[in-house]
Amino acid sequence: MSLADELQKLRENALHEIETATTSVKDLRQAQVGWLGKKGSLTEILRGMKDLTPEERPQIGALANEVRDTLTGAIEDRQKVLEAAELNKQLEQETLDVTLPGRPVQQGQPHVLQQIIDELEDQFIGMGYQVVDGPEVELDKYNFEMMNLPKDHPARDMQDTFYITSEVLMRTQTSPVQARTLEQHDFSQGPLKMISPGRVYRRDTDDATHSHQFHQVEGLVIDRHITMGDLKGILLAVAHELFGADHDIRLRPSYFPFTEPSVEVDISWGPVTKDTKPEDIEWIEVLGAGMVHPNVLKAAGVDPEEFGGFAFGMGPDRFAMLKYGVEDIRNFYLNDVRFLTQFDRKG
Repeated sequence: MSLADELQKLRENALHEIETATTSVKDLRQAQVGWLGKKGSLTEILRGMKDLTPEERPQIGALANEVRDTLTGAIEDRQKVLEAAELNKQLEQETLDVTLPGRPVQQGQPHVLQQIIDELEDQFIGMGYQVVDGPEVELDKYNFEMMNLPKDHPARDMQDTFYITSEVLMRTQTSPVQARTLEQHDFSQGPLKMISPGRVYRRDTDDATHSHQFHQVEGLVIDRHITMGDLKGILLAVAHELFGADHDIRLRPSYFPFTEPSVEVDISWGPVTKDTKPEDIEWIEVLGAGMVHPNVLKAAGVDPEEFGGFAFGMGPDRFAMLKYGVEDIRNFYLNDVRFLTQFDRKG
């Protein structure tokens, strides 16, 4: 068989195989190497050109180029067909059934403690208070000294403190925010009515009712002619808002360095009606309060002969435990979604 016949036979066989035997792009590429590669059929046939006469070589060379071009074109056309078929198959396999129900997207919500803080903020803003934030890493001057707690004061032992340096500490209360605000307030523009919510830190052993980190919402009102009656009215309104209008409060004498007189505030647990006997009321301590000590006013440059006021400190963690019957404060900080979703305020 002459080289020309071999080339013609290669073309016929390859074209037939391209159309019938190659069912994937991978098969087609393997076949292309077998026909047109360096060690392919066309190369093997062309090795016989050394035996041709000078007149035959140009003719066989031209025919070989024609065969190569024909097969290359056929391979490219077949590749397009196979690629389209593979794409359609892939699309069929990945088709989405739009009639299937979608996966529900769970919507987050504020933490239960943040919900309590938000409720308090909303109530106090409605009563004309401003909400003031401050640094959690605080100076001893604002955390203690301006709160009538000089460095040698024994009451400092009441708050076991995380010190960073001798003058810098993690705040043990949000009172420093009050001290900073009182120091800067211009009373010619009106009275000071503020709350300062935030995290506080104390060196305490974590257990069911204590944590080294917890929250406070402290309040301060400074003006002329402020009385203990004003303080009780505010605290009673807060108790009714958080726990219900059938709860009552009582004030018991206590001691805090920054207030004089000072009181512990209890809330009645269970409804109190006109028929309820005093001995049948269960009282639970919820916060501390009192009239601002004159030394606190003097430290901020405020004349205690002209101005006075009251202060209080509320614990959102304690409020949440009471409101929802949570017995272990650590549950609020474990980030257990099963626990936290119980307090869905949208439900």
